[in-house]
Amino acid sequence: MNIVVVGLSHKTASVEVREKLSISEAQIENAIATLKGYPHIEEIAIISTCNRLEIYGVALDIEQGVKEISQFLAEKAKISLRELRPNLFTLLREDALRHLMRVSAGLESLVLGEGQILAQVKNTHKLGQKYQGLGRLLDRLFKQAISTGKRVRSETSIGTGAVSISSAAVELVYTKVDNLTANSITIVGAGKMACLLVKHLLSKGVTNIAIVNRSHRRAQALCDQFAQANITIYPISEMMKAVATSDLVFTSTGATEPILNRTKLETELTLDKSLMLVDISVPRNVAADVNEIKCVNAYNVDDLKAVVAANQESRRKIAQEAEGIIEQEVNNYLLWWRSLETVPTISCLRSKVESIREQEMEKALSRLGSEFGEKHQEVIEALTRGIVNKILHEPMVQLRAQQDIEARRHCLRSLQMLFDLDTEEQYS
Repeated sequence: MNIVVVGLSHKTASVEVREKLSISEAQIENAIATLKGYPHIEEIAIISTCNRLEIYGVALDIEQGVKEISQFLAEKAKISLRELRPNLFTLLREDALRHLMRVSAGLESLVLGEGQILAQVKNTHKLGQKYQGLGRLLDRLFKQAISTGKRVRSETSIGTGAVSISSAAVELVYTKVDNLTANSITIVGAGKMACLLVKHLLSKGVTNIAIVNRSHRRAQALCDQFAQANITIYPISEMMKAVATSDLVFTSTGATEPILNRTKLETELTLDKSLMLVDISVPRNVAADVNEIKCVNAYNVDDLKAVVAANQESRRKIAQEAEGIIEQEVNNYLLWWRSLETVPTISCLRSKVESIREQEMEKALSRLGSEFGEKHQEVIEALTRGIVNKILHEPMVQLRAQQDIEARRHCLRSLQMLFDLDTEEQYS
């Protein structure tokens, strides 16, 4: 089971490094094709979020597969592998299985138990299927990880009241601003994260919000969800006007380059007015040089860790319950994987028995003569198939269920010898 995961996350790498390795959905197809082009990679799936980039692979050779994925990441980041390596983590076989299930359950998230990651794992599976990255092992693994994430959320209370990155951002400003409701607030972006920002701002009593977005239709769709709020929509061409008149600006767009920098802000801002910028995007929407402006206080996703830590302790105890579910699911996957060893022998045995059945059927029908009706032939056909299936069913079930590896292999060798099966010839 040569399953590996190579990646980095908010636990191992700063936002500066993470944004260099962000892979947008539009880039996934090319990334999968490139990785599958390496000589030792058979299957590939890519999880790319603001807090992690993880590449799951099935490799012909574990060591070579890890090297090839690591080299791909170094080339993507345009830095040397030696420089990148301290930011990476590598997990193999069972540890890789367990990690994906933990990710899906929200146990590896910056905000413990957050729900958005499960949708992102589902999307990874969908894109992996769409672009032919998944084979039998990763397809099964991602389906089971998604099922695990659902189980953890339904069988524990880890998701109850779990904050998102968006709510952590609102909590951050709530601790920094004396009167949040008195502030002029702008959100740049109108996606899922922006929608959550609006939701959490409203819960703090804010009623006046400006939305800046490239698509008016999408911004209007967001407004329609919050009829109780006074939301003003600005086109992207008026972004700087909206920012300049705000006390607090959140940025949450899919832009691959900063949309706000020192030059733009200094051109528009008056020096006697302070501005707080909270950037929850990766890659960052706000350039690092804005910190050089005295009247600007800028924060990014890494600054949310302290806010999140205050909410973690109660969820950490609940997470222990989730660990038991994850171990069950890891074992279930391993049982399935080990059962694959039986497939060639079972298939070969079934083919041999079916061949015998067909030969004996032909002999019997030839002896009965041409006057033997077609309807009677169908009855005998169904009868003989039913006998074969019933005879083979129980041994096959027991063989697949055998957890002792050596005992199962002994059974397989016995079957191969007793029935003179040549599984290699069938699968060559």
